[in-house]
Amino acid sequence: MKLHELKPAPGSRHKKKRVGRGPGSGVGKTSGRGHNGQRSRSGYSRRAGFEGGQMPLIRRVPKRGFTNIFRVEYSIVNLRDLESFEGTVGPKELLARGLVRKNRPVKVLGDGELTKTLTVQAHKFSASARKSIEEKGGTCQELRS
Repeated sequence: MKLHELKPAPGSRHKKKRVGRGPGSGVGKTSGRGHNGQRSRSGYSRRAGFEGGQMPLIRRVPKRGFTNIFRVEYSIVNLRDLESFEGTVGPKELLARGLVRKNRPVKVLGDGELTKTLTVQAHKFSASARKSIEEKGGTCQELRS
C-alpha cells in the first residue's frame, strides 16, 4: 500500500447536504430553519444565557455572599505523604514529587502515621501534625509566605 492509494473506509464519508435546492431534496424552501424569526436569518448566533427574551436564569436568581480577596489557599500535605521522604522535606521536594502546586503556601495536616525522624519545612502545621512530627524526634520549621 502506498500513500496515494489510501482511501477512507467504505461508508465512513458522507456527501455534504445541499440545502435550499428545491422540494425534491427534502431540505428546500426554508432549508431546515423553520418559518421566520431571528433564528431563520443568516448570521444568527445568540449570546450565552439568552432565553428568547425571557428573564435569564442568571438574572432571576439572587446574588449572595462575597469573595474574600485576602483569602490564602494552601496546598495540603498529610503525614502519610511525608512517609516516603528522608531527612529534610520542604516545598521544593514536595513540588518535585507533584504533591503540592507551584506558588502556593504549604500546610501539613496530621492524617496518617509517621514512623521516621524528619525535618519538615512548611508555611503552616496543624497541631496534630506538629505533635506527631516532634514525637518522632523531628522538627517543624515554619516558613514565611
